[in-house]
Amino acid sequence: MPRSKEFHLMLSRLPRARSLAVAACIAGAVPVLAADTAATASPVTASAAASCKTPKYPGVGYYTSLKVSHVSCRTGTKVMKDHYRCRTRHGKTGTCSRVDGYKCTEKRVKSAIEYDARVTCTRGSKKVVYTYQQDIS
Repeated sequence: MPRSKEFHLMLSRLPRARSLAVAACIAGAVPVLAADTAATASPVTASAAASCKTPKYPGVGYYTSLKVSHVSCRTGTKVMKDHYRCRTRHGKTGTCSRVDGYKCTEKRVKSAIEYDARVTCTRGSKKVVYTYQQDIS
């Protein structure tokens, strides 16, 4: 990248350390510094919405998705697992309307051997939505 006379004149007027810092920034060291700062920053708190990794299903079946709004993925996973424990206390096809202070609704599509479900748990603006497949045979 060509440098102008004004640029070199400006650098000559700066102290040596500042000149090196400016030169390093121009050479592309800024992304390295930003990456280092990001690596040491504290974890991001819950934001508007996120898709999260699904945990292993505790019974016979599997979780297929987990999405959260205004809560962390960790909280979403806890609500998901606690909801599973609550509904299975009422049998394989049991339901649960409240868990961890969240109000939960569930929509199911059943077949003879399994059902697919979408669960939405809300607590004010906080929302946890997940889907799962449960074997019932």
